[in-house]
Amino acid sequence: MSEVLVTLPDGSQKAFPAGTRPLDIAQSISKRLAEDAIVAKVDGNLWDLTRPLEGDAAVSILTTKDPASLEVYRHSTAHLLAGAVLELWPETKLAIGPPIENGFYYDFDRKEPFTPEDLEKIEKKMAEIRDRDLTFERKLIAKPEGLAKYEAMNEPMKVELITERADDIFSEYTMGPGFIDFCRGPHVPSTKKLKAFKLLSVAGAYWKGDETRQQLQRIYGTAWYSQKELDEFLKQLEEAKKRDHRKLGRELDLISIQELAGPGLIFFHPKGAQVRKLIEDWMRENYLARGYDLVYTPHVARRQLWEVSGHAATYGENMFVPMELDDATYQLKPMNCPFHILIYANKQYSYRELPVRLGELGTVYRYERSGTLHGLLRVRGFCQDDAHIFCTPEQAEAEVVGCLDFAFHTLRTFGFETYEAELSTWDGGKSDKYFGSPEEWALAENALKSAVEKLGLNVKVIPDEAAFYGPKIDVKLVDAIGRKWQLSTVQFDFNLPRRFNLSYIAEDGAKHTPTMVHRALFGSVERFFGILVEHYAGAFPVWLAPTQVILLPVTDRANVYAGELAAKLTAEGFRVETDTRNEKVNFKIREAQLQKIPYMLVIGDREIDAGTVSVRNRRHGDLGAKPVDEFIALLREQNSSKIPIE
Repeated sequence: MSEVLVTLPDGSQKAFPAGTRPLDIAQSISKRLAEDAIVAKVDGNLWDLTRPLEGDAAVSILTTKDPASLEVYRHSTAHLLAGAVLELWPETKLAIGPPIENGFYYDFDRKEPFTPEDLEKIEKKMAEIRDRDLTFERKLIAKPEGLAKYEAMNEPMKVELITERADDIFSEYTMGPGFIDFCRGPHVPSTKKLKAFKLLSVAGAYWKGDETRQQLQRIYGTAWYSQKELDEFLKQLEEAKKRDHRKLGRELDLISIQELAGPGLIFFHPKGAQVRKLIEDWMRENYLARGYDLVYTPHVARRQLWEVSGHAATYGENMFVPMELDDATYQLKPMNCPFHILIYANKQYSYRELPVRLGELGTVYRYERSGTLHGLLRVRGFCQDDAHIFCTPEQAEAEVVGCLDFAFHTLRTFGFETYEAELSTWDGGKSDKYFGSPEEWALAENALKSAVEKLGLNVKVIPDEAAFYGPKIDVKLVDAIGRKWQLSTVQFDFNLPRRFNLSYIAEDGAKHTPTMVHRALFGSVERFFGILVEHYAGAFPVWLAPTQVILLPVTDRANVYAGELAAKLTAEGFRVETDTRNEKVNFKIREAQLQKIPYMLVIGDREIDAGTVSVRNRRHGDLGAKPVDEFIALLREQNSSKIPIE
């Protein structure tokens, strides 16, 4: 082969000499493109810029403008981190170092713990290595030779990975003459491309996430194309620390995790419970308004149920251990789905009675590893706003439209105006990992796509990322500081209706299997609560605030008037506190501000004589004196409108 035929992004074709690299192609197009290039895409696969083409191919050059290149950039920075650690502490053993959202990490086996001062040293060494302009070079090695090589290097975790994952011929990457790592790649061409990075923290991690294996040290970092982007991210990170729901949960007395009870189990204190009640009440009211039937189901069931549903086999490691009782073995439920299915199966439905929409805020229990637990965002016991819709195939599209409309109405109500959707589809039947017929997948995927179009939404299609039992749409919201959170999901399930032999009597008089749509809008109440705390930085809008108004008497003489006002406001349905402590009013105001109470009513002799209240808003400060009824009207409007603006 003397030349290769390259199809360029504009559709034109050009012949290049055999052995041409994507970097050569970039240079032939423009010097600027070659300078900005990070990685290539060859026939749809990411490819090193310096790796020669192996035949005719469609080639794209990805620059800093292409999101896909950022993952490669961060993966290369993880190698830079590993190289720096080995130069500083050569006895350290390497585990894995993948890119992650907003950054990367690398796991190390080292006896001495890394300190904050060590991170500074490592970061300085990374910059030093970067400035050497070392090349990332891909090399191929036979598996037996590779195993012997990494054994000789005394890298036991790499040997284990190669044994389990490597092909007969596998790739490894050098970074200059002193560093090599078992890796699929690709990488940036040179360390000089890695312009802006920062090491963030150290955490413990078990090898392969297995608590029975050795504990490693995980260094987290972030990497961006420019110092400006890095500075903006670090600023966001600082803001996120201020908004951390774990910190605010303690300060505002909303929640706690009790060591005596165990990790991953949330205690909602009175104020947190008040907010949670408001969230759940809103959801239940909207269930009923949208034609759902409310159900309540048990927390445990015989293990036989989980065997029929398939969870015992496919989800067993995430379930709590079985409990032996008098009549059978029981397990805590990790899902509500089989329970709703049993309710549907309790009677025979006609097509005229469909759709049947069953909704529940039901608590489920999952065994999450201790290292993955994170405040309200990753717990072991949580309440899901689950609903399952049993319908005919012809009704499926309308039901999906209804679910998505419900999801976006939920987000808007709770103050989220920006969100995006992702549609996960199957592989077209190329593998045997998906359940259901091609006809069912076509119907379900078309229903999801059509629903998105009817709602005028932009959706990102992600091929081969569906659940094994059906396609799904995931909704991600964007919070007040620009972070994305996975929240609502709408998905089809071809599997469970068949496992439980569900049916309805169709128009032809025969039994047919219903289509089942699963949807959760909050995801879990706990996680949604945590996101709300961080979105609002604990300053909930009036309708969600655990205390909406606090009365601040200036003197003891004002306590009686304050008590009368408190009774009147409570009778109107507002949540009120009265601070009668023998403290100066400025101290009381400062305390109320720290508790993020929306309104403070200062009461002294002047207010008593005039029958008014002196109104302070936590955001806008002193609003002046107002007649009591005028303030009540203001509060009533904000409470009913649910507008998160004071």
